[in-house]
Amino acid sequence: MAAYILRRMVSTIAVMAMVGVFVFLLLRLAPGDPAAMIAGRLATAEMIAGIREKMGLNDPVPVQFIRWVRDMLGGDFGTSIFAGRPVLELISQRLEPTLSLSILTMILSVMVGVSFGILASWRTGGLVDRFLAAFSALGYSVPVFVIGYFLIYFFAIRPHWLPVQGYAPIDGGLGPWFVHLILPTVALGIGYIAFIARVTRASMLEVLSEDYMRTAAAKGASSYAILFHHALRNAGVPILTVIGISFAYLIGGVVLTETVFNIPGIGRLVVDAINNRDYPIIQSVLILTSGLYVLINLTVDLAYTLIDPRIRY
Repeated sequence: MAAYILRRMVSTIAVMAMVGVFVFLLLRLAPGDPAAMIAGRLATAEMIAGIREKMGLNDPVPVQFIRWVRDMLGGDFGTSIFAGRPVLELISQRLEPTLSLSILTMILSVMVGVSFGILASWRTGGLVDRFLAAFSALGYSVPVFVIGYFLIYFFAIRPHWLPVQGYAPIDGGLGPWFVHLILPTVALGIGYIAFIARVTRASMLEVLSEDYMRTAAAKGASSYAILFHHALRNAGVPILTVIGISFAYLIGGVVLTETVFNIPGIGRLVVDAINNRDYPIIQSVLILTSGLYVLINLTVDLAYTLIDPRIRY
């Protein structure tokens, strides 16, 4: 196990190095001059040249890359070009709404998706199975922003049951915090519920068709014991895999959801940074997101051994 973790850590460093090179070159080679955007429309060529010199944009690209990596390894992710504040400070201020939305969405998706999948596999062709098929088609085909505006209209604008948009910090009370996150969580979670439920159903059906499951039923095991003690544990590896992948992809979906519901999270920060070509913020968020993605994959791989004792590294 220790050797496997060491190999994964080495591969993680290699992956993060490639991601760093890609992110740095992608932004530097893209059209547009951040110095000109900072200077404004009425700026002269001398003013733009001065800003470029101050930002170090006149240095060769390899020099800029080495300086960026050196500062980042030292914990300095740079200063926002437009806000004039440390990037880590800006990210930490926006972290709470994004984490709140992501964690609630995953809790909802896992609880509802796994339950749906188990029930659908238990009664194949029944009412729950047919409902899951229709729900999955809805979750896969309808974009999250359409679902978001639908929920806003029918649950916030007309009956005034829930807030239309915005975010309430958690230190202001759990009630307002939770109420403001209900609609964004449901809008973002529908697609992941459908995805997890379909994978759970397929995995459970494969396990339930095995001979030892029929043997357990012949010995008088209850439906609860068959489903949860035998089938679910043996079907757990693919379900855990898809949950890990969903959590990683969730980060991209949060950006659009935060825009629809006007949540001041990291997604909104990235959108504003892209519009303003704020290099330090874009690079830092991409690097941190990539690191989180790799960490989640590593955690899921290690968790396999807890579900299936036959897996050894």
